[in-house]
This record gives sequence, C-alpha cells and structure tokens, in this order.
Amino acid sequence: MALYAMSAAHGAGARLARPVELICFALVVAQAVYLATSFLQGFWIVGPGGGVPSDFVNVWAAGRLVLEGHPAAVYDWPAHKLVEEAAVGHPFDGYFGWHYPPTFLFVAALLSLLTYATAYALWVFGTFPAYLVAIRAIIGERNGYLLAAAFPALLGNFIVGQNGFLTAGLAGGALFLLPRRPIVAGLLIGLLTYKPHLGVLFPIALVAGGYWRTFFTAVIVAALMGLAAWLAFGSDTWQAFFANIGHTSTAFLSDGWADFGKLQTAFGLTRTLGGSETLAWAVQAAFALVAAIAIALLWRSQAPHEIKAAALGAGAMLATPYLYTYDLVVLAVPLAFLFRLGRARGFLPQETAGICVACLLILIFPFVKAPVGFAAVLIVAALIARRALAPQSTAI
Repeated sequence: MALYAMSAAHGAGARLARPVELICFALVVAQAVYLATSFLQGFWIVGPGGGVPSDFVNVWAAGRLVLEGHPAAVYDWPAHKLVEEAAVGHPFDGYFGWHYPPTFLFVAALLSLLTYATAYALWVFGTFPAYLVAIRAIIGERNGYLLAAAFPALLGNFIVGQNGFLTAGLAGGALFLLPRRPIVAGLLIGLLTYKPHLGVLFPIALVAGGYWRTFFTAVIVAALMGLAAWLAFGSDTWQAFFANIGHTSTAFLSDGWADFGKLQTAFGLTRTLGGSETLAWAVQAAFALVAAIAIALLWRSQAPHEIKAAALGAGAMLATPYLYTYDLVVLAVPLAFLFRLGRARGFLPQETAGICVACLLILIFPFVKAPVGFAAVLIVAALIARRALAPQSTAI
C-alpha cells in the first residue's frame, strides 16, 4: 500500500493516500476513546478511594519534596515513596523511582504546586503539542499532525504520564533546526540533558558533522542548568543523584524490578530470553559501539541531513540499555524523517511495509509484554541504513 498518492517526480506536492488517512484517523479515534474511558473511570483522578499510581507520581512527589525543602530526599527511596503514597491517597506495592538529574527538579517543583490530578493532566496534555509541532515540522505538511497523533506509542505515554512527548519534541526539534538554526538546536539539545542516557550519541554526531556552534551551545546550556540546580538545591542533591545511579542500575537492570520484558533494548531482550547479566551487558555494549561508529561515519559523510537525523534518532535508542515503552514516542522522529524523504523523493520498495510492521509491533505490546518495541527500533534502523546505502534511482 502506498503511503502517498504521488510519483517520485512529484513528491513535494504529494498527499497521504486515502486508505492511509483512514487508518491513521481510526488509530487517533481509538486511542482518544481509550484515554477518555480510562480518565473518566478515575484512572488518574484522586478521589475518596484514592487514585491509581502511575509513573507521573514520581514527578509530583519529587516536586513536593523540593517545595518542602528536602530536594536531596528525592533520591532517598523510602522518603520519596511515602510522598508518592500520599499523592494517590493509599499505600501501593512497588516504587516509581526518581532517576533524573537535579536539573529536572525545576519542572517537578512547578508541577507539584498543583493538585496531583491537575498536574498530571497539564503535564501530558501540555507536552503533547511540542511533540506534534516537531513531527509536523519534520514531515513538512499538515498531514504530519495526523501521522504524529496516530503513532501507537502515544497511548503508553499518556496512560503513565511520562516524558516521551517532551523528549521527542526536544530531539525532533533540534534535529529539524540543526542545519538552519544551529544555536537554537544547541539550546534544545542542552535541555535534552534531563534525559542523559538518550543523548549519548548527540556529541559524537555534532563533532563528526562539524556543528561546533551547536555543540558548544548545548554544553553551555547544560552547564548553566547544572549550575542553577546546584545553587537552588545544593551540592548534596547532586551527590545523592550520582550515588543513586548505581542503586538504580542494580535494581532495574540487574535485579529486574520493573520486569525485563518491559525494557525495549538489547539488554532487556537478552535477559527476557534467559541470558545472564554479563551476556546482556556484552550484547548491549556491542549495539552501543556499532551505533556510535555508524553515527560518526554517517555524520562525516555527504549523506542528506534527513538520513543523518533519522540515524541519530534510532541510534540513540539502540545505544541505551534503559528504554521503556513510553520512550518509544521518540521513534516517531526517525520515522518522520523517513516520511520526509519518501514524500520528496519516493519510497524505496518495501519501505512502507517496514514502517507499518514497526508501528504494529508497538501497537501489540500490551498484549505480549515482550521487547517488541526493540524489534520496531531495529526495523526502523534497518530502513534507515538501507536508505543511506541505496542509490536514489531505486526509489519509486
């Protein structure tokens, strides 16, 4: 099935094929109905009987500790858990840990000025437009909004109140603006350091591509954010953050507190299949090394920016061992760059089928509870590699 009603020669004026529009519209409606049903049933609204704990509770609880004058306590798991239970109105099993650097506490503190339910709604619906605008800008046409809203990874982020929309908006916006507005792109990359494990390949790409203004802007922004957090929250908060990294790695990667099947990475897949921790780290390290080398070589090449940007988006997801379903929202960024190329130059044979399979894998995750998202990222990475290596004449 063709995604666009177009020829390769007239891609710039192409429109989404009617069946694709209908499928996307159906996905948007289905996700909206599911969300509305969940919210109306009190999924996240805290009432007399208490609310259902989800990932966002760790943000609100961290912000509350900051407002109470105990910012370092966000990395004290028992203390943080007590505030989470107070937020939802009852004790619950498990723990939603705060693993972010102190720079993200500014956002948490602002959100915790509101009630838990109000802050939850403001967070997910307030960051969603940033994601929509970034994907629409990359694709380059109004139907980009429809494609962005239909992406199956959105539902998981909405339900748990995570930061996938913000991450995708910052990463997508930075990669889109990089050739034209390098300073603004650097600002967005600097802000992205709130999620450091997803940004490890960005410095490699910027240096390899010679984007020095962007690189130094990102470094300055990150440094200023770190300084502001140090001044606001104290050095003990930074010390607690670095001490917490090892604790988090042991609990979630070594001991599997959050279920290895939920980790959408090479590490998670290896552990899900019964591999040892040592083997999982070896496999993950191999993926990270290959991704880093590929990004360095590609960003030094004369490949189109769309291919470089798509590769960096996918490579960043392959390089980290810590990636959950809500993070898969970021996969919309490399997909959007593939759509941009396909719309302008025509899609390669079976490229649209690969995109559809990747989206289907994300869609079925709730039913299989396995690292199918990792398979989706691999498929998208393979499509990008094929696009980078294929002669343009093969596009149809």
